[in-house]
Parts: sequence; C-alpha cells; structure tokens
Amino acid sequence: MKRKFNGLNQANASSDQVLDGVFLVKVERAQYRWHANKPYYLLRLAVLAPQGLASHSITGRIYCTAKAMWKLAWFLRDFGYDNELLGKEEIDERALVNLRGVVKISRNLLHGNSFLNFDAFAPADRWEELWADNPQNVPRSKVAG
Repeated sequence: MKRKFNGLNQANASSDQVLDGVFLVKVERAQYRWHANKPYYLLRLAVLAPQGLASHSITGRIYCTAKAMWKLAWFLRDFGYDNELLGKEEIDERALVNLRGVVKISRNLLHGNSFLNFDAFAPADRWEELWADNPQNVPRSKVAG
C-alpha cells in the first residue's frame, strides 16, 4: 500500500534545524497525551521573536506527573493561563492556544537521541528585559548530529 504525504520531501531540511536559546513564543497547539508512567501535554509553540527565527515552530512536552507539576504550574502562570481555571485545577486545551510567553530551551543528547527541554518560563512582557540582559543566550540554529 502506498500513501502520499505532502511536504515529506522538505521534512529533512527542517528537521535538521535545532533551535535552542531564549524565545518569545505563542502556543499554537496543546494536546494532552496519556501515558501510564508519564502523562504530558504536547505543545507546539510558534516563535515570535527573535525576528530572524519567527517562522519556526518548537514542539516539546510538559509532563503532568506529581514530580513535574511545579513546571506545568510555572508554564501556566507565566503564560497567563486563566486564574479561575487554575484555581479549580482545570486545564482547558482551547484556553492554552494563543497564550504568549518567554521560554528558554536546550537540548540533551541521551543514547543517540536528542531531547528538547523547557528550562525556564517568563511572562511575555519580560521579553525585552530578558533579551537585553542575556546576549550570550542568542538563539542559534545548528545542524543536529
């Protein structure tokens, strides 16, 4: 059986681009994924700044385990998630879309696999301050190896 996938021939070029650094982003999509040991939210973030990388998207996970709940709460708080829903301990995936904030991203290599890490979050209104204070964190694009 053959299947046609539009854009497949361009996938290699974009998948070789690995972004890390500090970014101003907007949530494009959020999906809860159940896993027996580590349930998580799969996030697709659109890069808004720096301007040169504004056409890129970043996909990563935020885990929902008891040990990782602090990071999920940090993300929700700094990206301006609805306080009423947060107070009820509810997450509405539709309410996550279009939230904006700053994220610091790094990559780890483990057993030949590259894993994206969300290292830090901040409210979107702190972008200028964080960008100006951290010139060494200029996001870079590099080839995965």
